[in-house]
Amino acid sequence: MQLVIGDKNISSWSLRAALVLELTAEPYAEILVRLYQPDTRARILEHSPTGKVPLLKTAEGPIWDSLAIAEYLAETYPEAHLWPRGEYARAVARSVCAEMHSGFVALRTHLPMDLCRDQALTVVPDEAQADIQRICTLWAGCRAQFGQDGPFLFGHASIADAFYAPVASRLRSYRIELPEVAAAYVESIYQWPPFQRWLLAARQEVTA
Repeated sequence: MQLVIGDKNISSWSLRAALVLELTAEPYAEILVRLYQPDTRARILEHSPTGKVPLLKTAEGPIWDSLAIAEYLAETYPEAHLWPRGEYARAVARSVCAEMHSGFVALRTHLPMDLCRDQALTVVPDEAQADIQRICTLWAGCRAQFGQDGPFLFGHASIADAFYAPVASRLRSYRIELPEVAAAYVESIYQWPPFQRWLLAARQEVTA
């Protein structure tokens, strides 16, 4: 398989797809297209019909949406348990991923992903603060109901964690004060080996 991605420092959707792919433990190659360059769209269009990343190249053909990539990998590698065990847990995991996939516009707008940033915002707009509060409530609920067997939202690392890893990075990069459960979850993401490898690559990318 091949995964077409954007800059590791800023491409949150690329990070989500890569973390899900890492959970399968299957080998894959990266095709990195630098974003915000004069030829960026043309280069991505060589791989993706939407002109956006990520895109997963499989033996059957391309998949060009991060949630679709996650579902494809979950069905192709059921032994990896990319979704949590249990019908209700899986439904909740899909719900929180869908909420991330289509929501939190204010957070995305005012706190864009920048893994190498380490600077607080002077003012967090009310609409972004509301998104942050919702995310913290969501995380606390998942941890309390499903997270007893490990440090992630549903205990073991899952698609849900891949989808919220970029959010965790935003909250740390912008030095957002968090409740205890949310702060502990952000730390769990930063201790997650696949995330650590991506973060190291992002730092090397920025300093190159």
